[in-house]
Amino acid sequence: MSVLVLATEADPHARAVADAIAALGGRARILDLSRFPQRASLTIRYDCCGGRAYALGDGDDAVDLSAVEAVWWRRPQQPEVSDEIIDPTRRLFAANEAHEALAGLWFSLDARWINDPAKDHVAHRKVKQLRVAQEAGLRIPDTLITSDPAAARLFIDRHGYRDVIYKSFSAFETEWRETRLLRPEELQLLDYVRYAPVIFQEYVDAVHDLRITIVGDEIFPAAIHSQETEYPVDFRMDMHNAAIEEAVLPAGVADRLRDLMRRLGLVYGAIDMRRRPDGEHVFLEINPAGQWLFVEQATGQPIAAALARELLVGGARRGASEPAVAARIA
Repeated sequence: MSVLVLATEADPHARAVADAIAALGGRARILDLSRFPQRASLTIRYDCCGGRAYALGDGDDAVDLSAVEAVWWRRPQQPEVSDEIIDPTRRLFAANEAHEALAGLWFSLDARWINDPAKDHVAHRKVKQLRVAQEAGLRIPDTLITSDPAAARLFIDRHGYRDVIYKSFSAFETEWRETRLLRPEELQLLDYVRYAPVIFQEYVDAVHDLRITIVGDEIFPAAIHSQETEYPVDFRMDMHNAAIEEAVLPAGVADRLRDLMRRLGLVYGAIDMRRRPDGEHVFLEINPAGQWLFVEQATGQPIAAALARELLVGGARRGASEPAVAARIA
């Protein structure tokens, strides 16, 4: 069985799942889309009488996508336009052409996806996932997303600035922003939200944070003892000093999280929650491409194996042509 992993070769999560797939008798190929179109070529062929073929890669090392049965949409890179194209408009045109060709390709493959690119795209939107979490019955923080300074001030006045955090929609390596507890000196900066919308939320007191990894029907909850670190607002800032251990979720919370996954159409998701001192669980966000290796290494939870099984079992169910793989998984 052939599985395609869209990520960089250096991605340790991609390597871990590729190794787990190999251990189960499957074959995984990691493909870095930033190699396209400069170092990897794309060929899509349809003939008049029903034949079709899809290939992406480097010459003799190209991947026959017609034979791919499952795809892990791990962290696909953007195609890189050649430096030989200097004019900005033509660079934009070339980038858009590459994007359109690849988007059409993904939507044409008869493969099992983790996650389906269209559903993954929607589920990444924080505005959408908060609404779906509400609909699934999860407790979420009071939230205001606004580019209106007056609305921001009203929200902060209602909660008190000591109990409000703010965060961004996205992060880049060069513009990474942690979740921050609002500070008094930042109140005079609220007029700047008119330049870009900001997410304001009530601060949720916590016994600990939770990173809950869901793969298909399997759920792997882990407690992250962020309150014992130097930055309890966002465990990512001092993760090396945060103790991590396997946790147990109340059945009702686990059921609502599975409902959230179903409503978003996701097979995989990394969910952040906080467990309050009164025992209530508060949903913060879900990342359809979130990291999990640090959880597996700390707790021993077999997340790579679960992803490999989900990719391989889906393919075996469709084709029923891989009895050896199916038997090994069983």
